[in-house]
Amino acid sequence: MKITVIGAGVAGTTTALALRRTTHAEISVVEAHPEPAGTVGSFLSLAANGLRGLADLGCADQIRAAGFDVPLQRMWGARGHLLGEVARGRRSADDLLSVTLMRGALVETLRETATAAGVRIETGRRVDRPSDVDADLVVGADGIWSATRTALDPSLARPRYAGLYTVSGFSAGGTDPGVFNLTFGVPGAFIHVGAPDGRIWWAAQVCGSAPAGDVGVDRLATWYADNPVVAKVLATATEVSRPIPHHTLAEVERWHDDRTVLVGDAAHPVGAGQGASMAVEDAVVLSRVLAGAPRDGLPAALADFTARRRGRVAKVLKAAGDNVDAKTAGPVKRRLNEAMMRLFIPRFYEKATGWLYDFDPVAG
Repeated sequence: MKITVIGAGVAGTTTALALRRTTHAEISVVEAHPEPAGTVGSFLSLAANGLRGLADLGCADQIRAAGFDVPLQRMWGARGHLLGEVARGRRSADDLLSVTLMRGALVETLRETATAAGVRIETGRRVDRPSDVDADLVVGADGIWSATRTALDPSLARPRYAGLYTVSGFSAGGTDPGVFNLTFGVPGAFIHVGAPDGRIWWAAQVCGSAPAGDVGVDRLATWYADNPVVAKVLATATEVSRPIPHHTLAEVERWHDDRTVLVGDAAHPVGAGQGASMAVEDAVVLSRVLAGAPRDGLPAALADFTARRRGRVAKVLKAAGDNVDAKTAGPVKRRLNEAMMRLFIPRFYEKATGWLYDFDPVAG
């Protein structure tokens, strides 16, 4: 059997690696962009559910070495009041610590592992239609602007701007290492975490119209002038990225046909810090479903994969929507939210989110 994966990002490369480990197929990956993976994107986190999948693929240790452990998460109000402290991306009793790393480092590590396992990766080649690919199975892992998804369902609406964009960067000066700080601010939310090299990695998620050009750090600082911690982080900024707009997508009804299937953001851009972990889940579940499936059994296997993933994806999307609502609340609602979170976080947060982090993709 020949399998071609379209897209060599997190979803595509993880899927190729997973399929290589569970099938006897010839696996290849094609990627439209020629640039090295290390130049792509900001930082991201992998939660316990995603790390379980990577452990099954034999590359969790390499990926952990490419980033750093983040055991704790603190949530703060707009003026710097602590709302609560919880385990980051896991239950408190789970020793599988969340990992934060640059997206490019994650993709590079996955590509190296997949190549070593016998996967062929070709960059600088764009594929717009699965029908152009000579393969028994085509996996569309080409992201939120997926051409594979459009080929499966040309009537589906294009992604639309979600009213939120992210500006990320690095700052000098220390902060508590191993703590993921989330501040609910006036324009959206501000994230910062101390890295082992002493720098602070940060990302400002800003509610508003997508900017036409760069957003200067001085502009960000005015929005957080009343928050001494965030103001200090921005005052020592050494690098600032261009703004990255967030997009939403209508529910994708058709994830597959008889020889094509969607994974990752091509099927379900979830956000809420779960994009990479959900892509890993897709990869592991798909590989398990396809293990041993004959060629004439592909349609049934792809239907099985979709059925297994839809319910969980829908629940994660609901949680992501609630997350965005909290970040984009107006002044009055934000104050009410902060009062409620002071009560909710220490008492109920872990129980309310445990279903997300407990999932084991190996069990499906």
